[in-house]
Parts: sequence; structure tokens; C-alpha cells
Amino acid sequence: MKKIVLFASGNGSNAENIMAYFDTSNAVSVVGVFSNNSEAKVIERAKKFKVPTFVFNKLALSDDTVLNQLKQLQPDLIVLAGFLLKFPIHIINEFPNKVINIHPALLPNYGGKGMYGMHVHQAVLENKEKETGITVHYVNEHFDEGEFIFQANVNIESCISAEEIAQKIHELEMEHFPKVIERFIEG
Repeated sequence: MKKIVLFASGNGSNAENIMAYFDTSNAVSVVGVFSNNSEAKVIERAKKFKVPTFVFNKLALSDDTVLNQLKQLQPDLIVLAGFLLKFPIHIINEFPNKVINIHPALLPNYGGKGMYGMHVHQAVLENKEKETGITVHYVNEHFDEGEFIFQANVNIESCISAEEIAQKIHELEMEHFPKVIERFIEG
């Protein structure tokens, strides 16, 4: 059984979609949800699937507290699904090529520090882009600069608000992210 750990900071719709996708799998199991936000909705979503949750602060992420919890779980893959803190290099180094993230744009465009969620969609709208999309990528020591694993795009010429763009991106994430994880973890 391959084991996945999820990191999320907020609502957790991507995390829930992943948990639901693998809920009845005989090959892959979500063994933990980690969050830096004790008020995050992802914690309630994890409870629905009886997935253990781990809430931590920035210090626990930068020292060995979170790393030690991860070592106990021995995940085959760590998935950042709406995790807003910079992922520490000491954890990345401990799990080489096993930490991935999803970004709500077609990287390398609209990536980097501060480019997440509605900030990305607003920038895409203001630049009058005709399309945008999602990028699943490896996590390295720089925001959104890891090697790409998967991209999907969507036409947004008819969108007149960042919220409309966000909805189209959300649909892409729901459709593709669990399948990309499945293909990735099965090698």
C-alpha cells in the first residue's frame, strides 16, 4: 500500500477530492493531513475520511517536529494541496522527488512568492490572458520553480472576473490532480 500525506492551509477542497478519490483504493492510502492552521476547514474534511490530522506552527515546520512525524508515517508521496508556507528544504531533502505541489496557473508564469489563489487569478485577468491552467510540479527550495510533472490549460476569453477564472481552475484541479497523483505514485 502506497502512502500519501497531504499539506493544506485552508479550505481543503483539493485535499478532500484526493481523500475521496483514494478512499476505496487498495493501492494508495492518505495517511495524514498536516495543516499550519488550526481553524482550517481541511481538518474537518479529513475527519470525514478518518484521516489523522496534524496541526503545527512555523517553528515545528522549521525544526524537526514535522519532519519526525513524517518519518513515522513514511509517506511515498507528500502532496501540497493549498499549502501556503514555504516548504522547508530539510524535509524536501529527506524525501527527494517525493514532494509535489499544484499551482493555479501555467508555470513559469504567475508563480513565486505571494502568487497563490485569487492573487494569481487577478493577475491573469489584469493581463488579459486568453488561457490559464494548472501545473503540478516537484517542490524545491524556491517557490514554484520545481520541475513540471503535468499541466492542463483552459480558455478564459469569456471570463470577466477573477472569480470566474478561479472556478475554471477549480474544475481543472478537481478533474486532474488525483489522477496525476495516482499515475505519479504508481510510477
